[in-house]
Amino acid sequence: MKSNQNPRKTVSSLLFLIALPFIGLIIYYFFGLEYRKSKIFKRKDLDANALVKEWNERLQISDQRIHELDDQALMDRLKMVKLLKHNQNAYLTLKNDVKVLINGNATFESIFKDIDEAQDHIHLEYFIFNDDNIGNAFIDKLIEARNRGVEVKLIYDSVGSDLSRAGKNRMKDAGIDYHSFMPVLFSDFTRKANYRNHRKICIIDGHIGYLGGINVSDSYVNKKGDTGRLYWRDTHCRIEGHAVKSLQVQWLLNWYFVCQCDKEELPHEIPSSYFPEIDEVEDVAVQIAASGPDTDWANIMEALFIAINTAQRCVRITTPYFIPNESILTALKSAARSGIEIEILVPRKGDSWAARYASRSYFTEILESGVKLYWYTKGMLHAKTMVVDDHFATIGTSNMDYRSFDINFEINALMYNERISKELNDLFDKDLLDSEQIILERWEKRNKLNKFKESFCRLWAPLL
Repeated sequence: MKSNQNPRKTVSSLLFLIALPFIGLIIYYFFGLEYRKSKIFKRKDLDANALVKEWNERLQISDQRIHELDDQALMDRLKMVKLLKHNQNAYLTLKNDVKVLINGNATFESIFKDIDEAQDHIHLEYFIFNDDNIGNAFIDKLIEARNRGVEVKLIYDSVGSDLSRAGKNRMKDAGIDYHSFMPVLFSDFTRKANYRNHRKICIIDGHIGYLGGINVSDSYVNKKGDTGRLYWRDTHCRIEGHAVKSLQVQWLLNWYFVCQCDKEELPHEIPSSYFPEIDEVEDVAVQIAASGPDTDWANIMEALFIAINTAQRCVRITTPYFIPNESILTALKSAARSGIEIEILVPRKGDSWAARYASRSYFTEILESGVKLYWYTKGMLHAKTMVVDDHFATIGTSNMDYRSFDINFEINALMYNERISKELNDLFDKDLLDSEQIILERWEKRNKLNKFKESFCRLWAPLL
């Protein structure tokens, strides 16, 4: 009890312990004990942090320089900029070109094109990396790049990914260096195990980076005329510019962590090619926010919290899982009651029964506060985006739930830019055409069985 962890999380774990003593002990070990977290991730407080510190600090822009820009989008979010800078040395970068990518087809097409043009290195980090059709096509591209002499390194999550021995052998034979993140013995039985690497990162030659909701799996590819598969709606982004250096820093920290699991020594220096000189590109201000069980603060959650609390006109959120903690829930309800237009878009049918009903347990109170809530009905909505006041936006891997805020490794791009915000607003409006609004009066008339399911699943919300 010395860790003073979230009491709701502790109570949820203990309920399992009481209801199912044997299984409860296992659940409490995986989900309730914080000493595992400190024991595992103290290994990340290694020389790797010192190795990347110098490169991270080179990105720093003075507060005076930010004020000199006279950029309203930045001025309105200066509190957030400073928060991330002090929390994790997440410095604001100014020279970036950002492209919003809609769904897996466009995302893989763009990534494959950049891989074909890679000259020095390709660094990857994925929660799901499967060697299905798109996965094998991805591996083919990586092997071609490796045959050209390009360095290729991959981190894949041991629980989320389904890489066959044949797929691994193909990469190994080609000279691709890969490591699983925190390997487990029975991944099929540990889908909700703590401390998973939920990030989706692709870095090419140190100046092109991708992140967002799209993993490497056939699930994310929509095929024309294929009515037998669930339509997958997702959002990713391609960044070219200085923010990729911040992305590289976060990738390096996890790369050295997974290498430490297998090797006794870490590299003593970082190749300068990982942080190349970058030509001037479009002037989009971007900040990379990373969070996980190895960070002192819930960086992404705190950034979203400040964004909601400092909103002047509107907040638009797209998320596949809406299981907010008390801080985010209070921020949303109080913002809506103060006259801020809050709109939230969630999938009608998610890919998790428990998460779906836990999410619905919050609907009544946020609707009563004046939040506008929509169900996406075309398929699985997996995008994780937010737009505030038409000039701040975020695209990333973090869901609006406990697991993303407190347990998993996540990464988001925060963009202080009107063009990007408009693109995401237009996309939100387009998604509304395939959605239906949830009306409080009709919602309250749902049957008692559904209400019971919602209340039951909400008990386990911190564990979902």
